[in-house]
Amino acid sequence: MYELKTRENDSSVIEFIETVENPKKREDAYKLLDIFTETTGCKAKIWGTSIIGFGAYHYKYATGHEGDAPLVGFSPRKAKISLYFATGDTEREELLNDFGKHTTGKACVYINKVADVDVDVLKALINRSITFLRETYPGNLIFVIGDGGEQ
Repeated sequence: MYELKTRENDSSVIEFIETVENPKKREDAYKLLDIFTETTGCKAKIWGTSIIGFGAYHYKYATGHEGDAPLVGFSPRKAKISLYFATGDTEREELLNDFGKHTTGKACVYINKVADVDVDVLKALINRSITFLRETYPGNLIFVIGDGGEQ
């Protein structure tokens, strides 16, 4: 049976961000932490070893494969910052037209730095992703509201 490697865990988000070697990327990680926390209202959690996720949902595909994933998230990787939004939503593509400098992969949106993108569009992408997942997986969304303490 397939073992899902990217699971939510109790690692410290702040301690993880502090391990980001590039100071500008670390600063952007803190900016993104604020933007995602404010927009989702969720407490940030580490997923796997390097994804900062917000909220969660349970998915189940027609193949029978199922698991849990963050609603949205990001990872300050060495090359680029990966942003995680729901895939399969045509409105996401429309929003990306006005997002700013970015590239896309199958599931991720990649940026070099926060200054390259429109923060209002980023907030719209976060909200749209949550709405899409709410519609796609009704009743399977989990929102862990932040308590204002250590992330």
